[in-house]
Amino acid sequence: MTIYAQIIEEISQVVLGKDRQIRQALCCLLARGHLLIEDVPGVGKTTLSQAFAKVTGLDYQRMQFTSDLLPSDILGVSIFDRNTNAFHFHPGPVFTQFLLVDEINRASPKTQSALLEAMAEKQVTVEGETRHLPQPFFVMATQNPWFQSGTFPLPESQLDRFLMTISLGYPDEVSERRLLAGGDPRAVIDELRALLNTEKIIGLQAKVDEITVRDSVLSYVQRIIAFTRQDSHYAFGLSTRAALALIQAAKAWAMIEGRDHVLPDDIQLLLEPVAAHRLKPAADNHDNGPDLIKRLLSQVPVVV
Repeated sequence: MTIYAQIIEEISQVVLGKDRQIRQALCCLLARGHLLIEDVPGVGKTTLSQAFAKVTGLDYQRMQFTSDLLPSDILGVSIFDRNTNAFHFHPGPVFTQFLLVDEINRASPKTQSALLEAMAEKQVTVEGETRHLPQPFFVMATQNPWFQSGTFPLPESQLDRFLMTISLGYPDEVSERRLLAGGDPRAVIDELRALLNTEKIIGLQAKVDEITVRDSVLSYVQRIIAFTRQDSHYAFGLSTRAALALIQAAKAWAMIEGRDHVLPDDIQLLLEPVAAHRLKPAADNHDNGPDLIKRLLSQVPVVV
């Protein structure tokens, strides 16, 4: 059994019936990205993050976002020390390897933007001084559906910092029965094994860069990007950053699958989690993200 299969199996003891989402989260970490989980409360978003942090062996911090949260609550603040007659910086929760941001869209846009530099550049600038974050640095954020009360929609610039957006959904009947019969699965999180550590993760992330992407696959990605820029169903097209994100995620997925090269199937499989949150329908179009992805898959040929 590969290390990837062991990780998925271990986390599946707590997050039942969600192997695909666990695999996507692992893919996101290995691709050096960040993950956004959007779903209704109570379906296991926080439980997934806690189990994932335990199995990966990373330093873990959790932040509950609220409407009165300030950027300094995330990044840290300098406090005057009367004994030394100087200011000393006290780092915030962002100075960790695995940061869970719970209900990110409950905070104001100003506070949400405090994460932008950290997620994009793995560093933060506080009071004019740039401080590097521990490596690897992985943000897993959860958000409630936009129609629920007390939420602030994430702007496009913030959404673009997330490599993937996924949804857990309600459990199937068998998994839910196991949950009801076995009690709260969070009680066994402490019993999970740490199968990775900092050095192993950095090594696996480096191996992702060695995965081959053939010219035919690159051409397929370019056709997808070009279609979103030209078709009238889309308010705007996918950016070059989105194309790079799709390729990087596909390389990580191929590695998890035991291959040294990317297939068009990998691109198609990851197109929705990587691109759906980056696409908006045109003003006269009422399609949602998944509908826009279905149009891409049906209209853009794999081979010309």
